[in-house]
Amino acid sequence: MDLFEYMRETRKEKEAPLAARLRPTCLEEVVGQKHIIGKDKLLYRAIKADKISSLIFYGPPGTGKTTLAKVIAGTTSSEFVQLNATVAGKKDMEEVIGNAKQLQGMYGKRTILFIDEIHRFNKGQQDYLLPFVEDGTIILIGATTENPYFEVNGALLSRSVIFELKPLEKEEIRELIERAVYHKEKGMGAYEAVIEEEAIEFLTDLSGGDARHALNAIELGILTTPRSEDGKIHITLEVASECIQKRVVKYDKKGDNHYDTISAFIKSMRGSDPDAALFYLAKMLYAGESVTFIARRIMICASEDVGNADPQALQLAVAAAQAVEKIGMPEAQIILAQAVTYVATAPKSNAALGIFEAMEEVRKNGNSKIPVHLQDAHYKGAKNLGRGTGYLYAHDYKNHYVKQQYLPYELSGKEFYRPDGNGYEAKIKAHMKKIKEEAEGEMP
Repeated sequence: MDLFEYMRETRKEKEAPLAARLRPTCLEEVVGQKHIIGKDKLLYRAIKADKISSLIFYGPPGTGKTTLAKVIAGTTSSEFVQLNATVAGKKDMEEVIGNAKQLQGMYGKRTILFIDEIHRFNKGQQDYLLPFVEDGTIILIGATTENPYFEVNGALLSRSVIFELKPLEKEEIRELIERAVYHKEKGMGAYEAVIEEEAIEFLTDLSGGDARHALNAIELGILTTPRSEDGKIHITLEVASECIQKRVVKYDKKGDNHYDTISAFIKSMRGSDPDAALFYLAKMLYAGESVTFIARRIMICASEDVGNADPQALQLAVAAAQAVEKIGMPEAQIILAQAVTYVATAPKSNAALGIFEAMEEVRKNGNSKIPVHLQDAHYKGAKNLGRGTGYLYAHDYKNHYVKQQYLPYELSGKEFYRPDGNGYEAKIKAHMKKIKEEAEGEMP
């Protein structure tokens, strides 16, 4: 590299976007992904020992796929070459392979080829790499946001170790935000900016685990916000909102507005208003509310407010909760919307709340004696004690029902479950009425 190339690279580095300047140069600086680069993990040990085999990094944008590749580039003694599959062609790969063979033959030096967005390569391009990966001419590192089992050649996959990167946790995004604002060398500390706690909370919520999204907003905020009278640049909630191009919705997760919104959400489903329920769902999603929290509330409503009037409501709510956990945003909002509209439009019953009456009765009369004919008679000597004597087996009678005392005698006649005439509970109510009217036997 001559002087002019050095000056060009130095200027390029200084003028690079904040997200690029903050990229770690060693493993110790990497934030997040401890499940694969913790000190006892395989990838950590391999990078430290400079014993990298072919790898596929798979995960959402902004989770550190390129960052890990750059860390490997900075720590390996191998030649490191980077290509982007969106612009690279076969000619570029042929040049890399040619140089790799030369380095290997003349100096015994390995070549690591990092291909960003490897899923963009077609089958022919991926097939071209296979023999050179197989014979060790290159060590391949591929990065993809798509499931590699669908998008990457099976033969390449079988010769690679796949590492799935997860969206960054909020505390990890916070750490990067603070590093971006205050770090003098890699960050923007020289600008003497300060960021308010509300702005940090907002950006960590809205970033969705994508570090680049939050860092781009920080950079734009610092570069475009005028200094205040104290000579500092203040990144407020309003500034953060403007820079991330998302309007702030009043929704404090620990304050009244949070509880007011979730209350309105539940009451709208209970009140059979799917439009209002969807509005409050959208408000919570827009403000960054946890999809698992929302899914839990839908499940509760499906049982508490729909219950046996439509037994499928709870099944759908549970299925939705499982689906959003596996799929995540943004697709999860469609699944939640399906569950919300089903619960909101389902026939309603709160008969399951009878459990609270039963709990109160237990609190007052929890030691009431279980009728002898219901007591366990399967152990030796039970009959000598009279246990189970007089029990009537319901399946031996018409409608599989027989009159019999099931509650403790002192609670005889108590009702805790009272199905009404709504939805499927109308059938339950009619069924119970019928079998009781046609019942045989007398209460023992």
